[in-house]
Amino acid sequence: MPTDHHKGNRDVNKSELIEHIAQQSDISKAAASRSLEALIGAVKTTLKKGGNVTITGFGTFTAPKRAARTGRNPRTGAAIKIKAAKVPKFRPGKGLRDAL
Repeated sequence: MPTDHHKGNRDVNKSELIEHIAQQSDISKAAASRSLEALIGAVKTTLKKGGNVTITGFGTFTAPKRAARTGRNPRTGAAIKIKAAKVPKFRPGKGLRDAL
């Protein structure tokens, strides 16, 4: 990944990830960008349809349904209804956990 110019943690943004993919795969940045967009699109589409995406050694993307519930407005303390929703989640696989 990109070199660490700062002490401590280093976040990687999308353009840096594209650059890394291009270098590691010996492809153009445009091709790497299309590949990353295709991956993101496939994950979104699958989760939207209720499926899961598992990348062996990396992890699993899921979007379980969260039930409707009653919450509280933090300012007023009044009860509010919170709608049911699908919430995207990522569960790391053994390969990723072991790499850390």
